[in-house]
Amino acid sequence: MSKIKIQNKPIGPFPTALVGAEVDDRPNYATAGAFGVVSLEPVLYVSLKSTHYTTKGVKEHDFFSINIPSADMVQKTDYCGIVSGKQTDKSTIFTSFYDETGIAPMIVECPLNYLCKVVRNIPMFGFDFFLGEIISVYIDERCLVDNKIITQYINPIVLMGNEYWNLGNRIGLVFREGKKFKKVK
Repeated sequence: MSKIKIQNKPIGPFPTALVGAEVDDRPNYATAGAFGVVSLEPVLYVSLKSTHYTTKGVKEHDFFSINIPSADMVQKTDYCGIVSGKQTDKSTIFTSFYDETGIAPMIVECPLNYLCKVVRNIPMFGFDFFLGEIISVYIDERCLVDNKIITQYINPIVLMGNEYWNLGNRIGLVFREGKKFKKVK
């Protein structure tokens, strides 16, 4: 197999999320493809452009939500990435809910939601890189079978290059597939 060197930029795949923050006394959501797990501790990161309206709310309240939209929400998810909350009220696009902290809005229609408290903000290349301790996690009951999460029922959106994708079939289990290979080797 030969490799070809291409342009030096991230291509993906990246999970797609809607980042929520309270801004000027109303919920606002921004689409993000730059978020993920920091370690085995309950900490997520998200990177938001410093000039984004949502970033203003995260900085003001030190809380944000990560809402995982399902593939059937692709149009609304993309819309939140192309319009600014400064000019467009995005609080009416989704049904928002809050947990007992009442600080960062989460989206009822998204099958998976994380509420995070900012533990660190690292400005980088015109973006704010927020590290957030997970305070609460919510999942739709319909995504559980016998108290186990069924990923296909979440059906998250994956960003690859300039395209959105949904998930196909499960191809393996973490920390089990390598053991199968180890036996063969």
